[in-house]
Amino acid sequence: MSMMQIAILGVAGAVLAIQLKQSKPEYAVLFCIGISVLIFFSVYGKLKTILSTLQEVTTIISFDATYLTMLLKMLGVTYVAEFSSGICKDAGYQSLAAQIEIFSKLTILVLSLPILVSLLKTIQGFMA
Repeated sequence: MSMMQIAILGVAGAVLAIQLKQSKPEYAVLFCIGISVLIFFSVYGKLKTILSTLQEVTTIISFDATYLTMLLKMLGVTYVAEFSSGICKDAGYQSLAAQIEIFSKLTILVLSLPILVSLLKTIQGFMA
C-alpha cells in the first residue's frame, strides 16, 4: 500500500471509531486494533525491501553482519513497542503504555551495548 492509502485508511478508521465509540465503546477499541493490525501487515512488505537492500549493502561493503542484525532488532523492538503502546493508549491504559515504552528503551539499550563496547575498543586502538 502507498502512504496515501495508509493515511486514508487510518483517518477513515479513526472517524469510524469515533462514531462507533458513542454507541459501543468496546467495539471502537477492537475496530482500532483491527485497522492497526492491517497497517502493521502493510509495513511488512516495506521491511522486506529494507532488509534486502541492507543485505545488498553488506555484500558491497564488508563489515560484521552482527551489527546489522542488532540494528534490525532495535528497529523491530521500536516498531512493536510503538504499536503496542499506541493500542494501550487508545484503550485508555496510559500507565501500561508507559511501562511498555520504558521496557523497550531498556531493551534497545541492552542491544546497543555490544556496539558501544566495539566502538570504544576501536577508539582505544586508535589511541594506542
